[in-house]
Amino acid sequence: MGWSSMSQKPLSHSRDLKRLRDEGYDLEIRSGYLLVKDVPYVNSRKEVKRGILVSTLTLAGNVTTIPDTHVAYFIGDHPCRSDGVEIDQIKNPGGGKTLAQGLVVNHTFSAKPSSPYPDYYAKVTKYVTILSGYAQVIEPGVTAKTFRPIEAAEAEEETVFNYIDTASSRAEITSVTEKLASVKKIAIVGLGGTGAYVLDLVAKTPVSEIHLFDGDTFLQHNAFRAPGAPSIDELKAQPLKAAYLRDIYAKMRSGIVVHEAYVGAENVDELREMTFVFLCLEGPAKKLIVERLETFGIPFIDVGMGIYLSEGSLGGILRVTTSTPTRRDHVRNRISFSDDADRNLYDVNIQIADLNALNAALAVIRWKKLVGFYQDLDHEHHSTYTIGGNMLLNEDRQP
Repeated sequence: MGWSSMSQKPLSHSRDLKRLRDEGYDLEIRSGYLLVKDVPYVNSRKEVKRGILVSTLTLAGNVTTIPDTHVAYFIGDHPCRSDGVEIDQIKNPGGGKTLAQGLVVNHTFSAKPSSPYPDYYAKVTKYVTILSGYAQVIEPGVTAKTFRPIEAAEAEEETVFNYIDTASSRAEITSVTEKLASVKKIAIVGLGGTGAYVLDLVAKTPVSEIHLFDGDTFLQHNAFRAPGAPSIDELKAQPLKAAYLRDIYAKMRSGIVVHEAYVGAENVDELREMTFVFLCLEGPAKKLIVERLETFGIPFIDVGMGIYLSEGSLGGILRVTTSTPTRRDHVRNRISFSDDADRNLYDVNIQIADLNALNAALAVIRWKKLVGFYQDLDHEHHSTYTIGGNMLLNEDRQP
């Protein structure tokens, strides 16, 4: 993998990285990590070899900040002194690990300074000096400053984000996060309170496309049960929900596709190409959508809330119902398809922002379990959260 146009920006906009590159270091930013290539070192056979120094990368936009840790990683044999004995001063019990797809490190190092490294120039040169110093005893003049020619167009590392996901690399979960990239197209049907929060969470994952289906207008009451904080001028403009929310998250990522219409018989086939669908709507249209999704063989999650006022306080239940090709027989016992006075408790239309957010979080966590991001020990296909007792109940487990 090489540099993408996005990932080159920190190299040119950050003084510490630019200084390293200008001095001849061969740098690459991959999956939110900084790689310093061709670093000379000595192996146990007292041979001079070259390896790759790897560090987490902390950014504010496209500019580096103070490194978040003094720890670094290395790809290669364990570096030794010129006599072939391992370098004790940087040994760390962390060992090797997979940081991201195609990025496997062999060793973890710790060269902790008396005060934190002020920038990546200080951190990188400290480690390079330690490693290459012993190599220069055997091979004078050997250096990590290779001044590799930088071609005008190198292979791009594809990403949906407008800036690097350093949250995953910092937590060392990039290889797990990459599982979500296998999901090509997600649809969110209904962008009321819960649907908008589903978008907020899914937008921060590397799924290729997020399709938004809603024909409604974003009005003043929506501002109090959706993520973000619209201005009075934005509310006066009365934008459509799908376009309004797309414009918010387009600041962060690409691939958000707007469908400014309710899903019905005339357009339900647009869901045929989806990989996964979140249903965040009420009413009889849901029955048609569920039937078609089952016919298409597409997994989906349906959410609902039933909130009631009793003796001056709110109580109720949140619901997350999952349907997959291997388990669908429970759906009609769990989801209400009506839109009248006898509708299911879960569909009563009192909505509160924190409950919308919780309902969305439970749904997205369940989806991430299906993808393998989170452990899935219970394989539940229906779960409810009861507010009064703070109780989360799993049912309809996968056989």
